[in-house]
Amino acid sequence: MADATAGPEEITIGPARPTEAEALSALALRSKAHWGYPPDWLREWASLLTLSPADLEAREVFVARRGLEPVGFYSLEFARSASLEHLWVDPRLLRRGVGRLLLEHAAGRTAERGYDRLMIDSDPHAEAFYRRLGAVRVGWIDASVRGTPRRIPRLALDVRGSAI
Repeated sequence: MADATAGPEEITIGPARPTEAEALSALALRSKAHWGYPPDWLREWASLLTLSPADLEAREVFVARRGLEPVGFYSLEFARSASLEHLWVDPRLLRRGVGRLLLEHAAGRTAERGYDRLMIDSDPHAEAFYRRLGAVRVGWIDASVRGTPRRIPRLALDVRGSAI
């Protein structure tokens, strides 16, 4: 498992491998659970946080690794706009620069594909992270869970020529 002292200088980012699907799904679930959501909510979200080997082959997914161990990942989707579909960091490595490295990489990939901005439907607990790195709130999305009203911020990150 990852050492909690890992810094960004020890992290490499590369394409996801289909064999990492189970490990990345577990990482996403651990990361979401870190925020103290009720177990029934986590069960409700499990399918959204689960990636298959086929997902990793079909989507643009990049993994932050410390050595061979995945410690974070992101997924992009490109259509009319560029969307950050996932960005998860192992909870033991939060606030160690891994998330920033992943978002910088995602912003670069988005700009390389010719998009001006990256859209992010953020967990409320992650909004401050994205905003510190330059994202701005452009709206809200209904995200009610099991009859409990809930909304999440929709953010946009300008990726044109500026490092975040």
